[in-house]
Amino acid sequence: MIEALSALHVERPWWLLLLLPALLLWFLEERVSETDERWRGVIDPALLRHLLVGREPSSRAGPNALLILAWILATIAVAGPAWELEPSPFADAEPPVMIVLKVTPSMTTADLSPSRLDRARQKLADLVSLREGAATGLIAYSGASHLVLPPTPDGAVVLDLAKALSPEIMPKDGDDLAGAVTLADVILVGRRRGGSILVMADTVTGEQVSRLAGAKLTHPATILALLPPDQDPGRLEDAERALHADLVATTVGQADVDAIAGRLDRAGRIEDVAGEGRHWKDAGYWLTPVLALLTLLWFRRGWVLA
Repeated sequence: MIEALSALHVERPWWLLLLLPALLLWFLEERVSETDERWRGVIDPALLRHLLVGREPSSRAGPNALLILAWILATIAVAGPAWELEPSPFADAEPPVMIVLKVTPSMTTADLSPSRLDRARQKLADLVSLREGAATGLIAYSGASHLVLPPTPDGAVVLDLAKALSPEIMPKDGDDLAGAVTLADVILVGRRRGGSILVMADTVTGEQVSRLAGAKLTHPATILALLPPDQDPGRLEDAERALHADLVATTVGQADVDAIAGRLDRAGRIEDVAGEGRHWKDAGYWLTPVLALLTLLWFRRGWVLA
């Protein structure tokens, strides 16, 4: 009990200001009662009730007193008293991920059958299936970065849009990986739910590696190297170090997707110490039955507020 009282606080403290009018009503009610008591000291009680006009004797449980009590209880209930923590409804939800997909002519190389870009789509489909219900967003980049879809739990839409991407529809050739991951980071910051960035690319230029070294991302990144398993990842390793990311090699089976999913869930989840994993349990609803019982008293015949 002592521990619960020490943790007692209110979620919406400004509502407690409504207690001030209740206290004022209580003060005025007491002033009226004190006036009646002074007269009772000098006038016979049998006559006093006939002499005090509009001051019919009443018990302390009259309508005025019950109004003040209901007012106080309703104010406390709306203010949201709380004394224990409970898991957030989103604590166990898988964190969102922004997919950063390279869409350039090099991604049409057929060393990953049927092509690097098609293999990326296949891996994306496996990842969405494995993380069913988790929000997934998509950014396509070549010489410029373009938001295709913000994070959404509808994986089918993500996959349909990914299938429609090709180097022919990209407005500018080149490599803008730094701009793409920065855009992904900004989108995740706006959601305030944690999350990760997954880069799906085959190569990266030295200029982009230099830009990545100066990027200050607030979300962890993972890179899927869309290259044959026996091929040197080249500057993708430099990009991995610049982003402090994890580099995952493409595999024939689903081992790479399983590894990526595990990294996304661990790295992108908001920890309890950040205040997002648990929240205070609003206990104001416990006062609802009491307020309902007080409301029933207003159906008593002859009860009016003075």
